[in-house]
Amino acid sequence: MKWARWFFVCGLAWLAAGTTAPAAEPIRPGQFRKLQALIMPDRGEDAWAKIPWLSDLTQARQLAAKEGKPILLWEMDGHPLGCT
Repeated sequence: MKWARWFFVCGLAWLAAGTTAPAAEPIRPGQFRKLQALIMPDRGEDAWAKIPWLSDLTQARQLAAKEGKPILLWEMDGHPLGCT
């Protein structure tokens, strides 16, 4: 038991001393435009935003039954902003 505690303390000390990563270099203005162009979605990638989504499940079920279409239920657990 004594050795296990000693190894545990040494391991914690090793982790605390040896895991510091160097800071990343800031993005230069010339690189920013290039990176922004890579990140921004193309015209076809945001077609889902043009769909008239419904937030009321009962209303969606009635409309789907009327039009003979399926329902896509997009459900997420947790806070909508990812703050749990």
